[in-house]
Amino acid sequence: MAQIRGPSGYNLAAQSPFGGPSNADSSTDSSPLDKIREQTNKIEDWLDTLADPVKPYLPAVGRFLIVVTFLEDTLRIITQWSEQLTYLNEYRNIPSGITHLFLIANVVTMLVCSALVIARKHSEYAVGGLIGVIVTQTLGYGLIFDLNFFLRNLSVMGGLLMVLSDSWVRKRFAPAGLPQIDEKDRKMYFQFAGRVLLIFLFFGFVFSGHWSFWRILVSLLGLVACVMVIVGFKAKWSAVLLVVILSIFNVLVNNFWTLHEHHPHKDFAKYDFFQILSIVGGLLLLVNMGPGQLSVDEKKKVY
Repeated sequence: MAQIRGPSGYNLAAQSPFGGPSNADSSTDSSPLDKIREQTNKIEDWLDTLADPVKPYLPAVGRFLIVVTFLEDTLRIITQWSEQLTYLNEYRNIPSGITHLFLIANVVTMLVCSALVIARKHSEYAVGGLIGVIVTQTLGYGLIFDLNFFLRNLSVMGGLLMVLSDSWVRKRFAPAGLPQIDEKDRKMYFQFAGRVLLIFLFFGFVFSGHWSFWRILVSLLGLVACVMVIVGFKAKWSAVLLVVILSIFNVLVNNFWTLHEHHPHKDFAKYDFFQILSIVGGLLLLVNMGPGQLSVDEKKKVY
């Protein structure tokens, strides 16, 4: 196709009157940082192309994985009803009638709210109910001073906040009512809080267990990815890296299916396995939605 050629087409506009290098020549001398950024952008474009077939399914998979720990907990309470009552009554000194109400309320709330999250219905109530379950179980079972349990549950809450911001992304309008934070701003702040809380699990992983070369290597990679997720720099692919690390760790360490039925650590390994799955679900929502406006990635688009 023929193009209209102005002065720049004949290299007239870029000439320096003093015989020095032209502007066009100087602009081609990019810094090493620019070259690295160019290469990372190419890699991102290539990964985007590979991920295109699965992108439509990421929100549904992420939402299901986020609530899978609540579904597993519901099944655990139902199948171990008498043991749960005994523990709450004898070890936590909770009166018998209250223990029944406590377990029934937890089972009903987890079932109903998990179904709502999967169906993308009434997400505000569903997320509020599941966060309420986390808080009441932490107090009821006396786990408030267990650091790993606390950090894991912060990460699960982060995943639930990602569900909330994802539901606001999909809303076409906000209901009229009393003055409130703008829908766009509310989504931005909850998305930021969600991605910050999501990475707390990894800090629990770093500061627990025995140190080895591979543990140090994985911890360093994971910490770099966590910082990138927090500040929102290349957040999508940092989240992908965390998904890979946590998934491998989950299969190798929390492999409850290899333990004997009456092994004392089987239930703990199963609980940890499904909790990490929930956090992976939150990271998948982050991959799908992006880091939001409070991030370096979004600021780069503006400037």
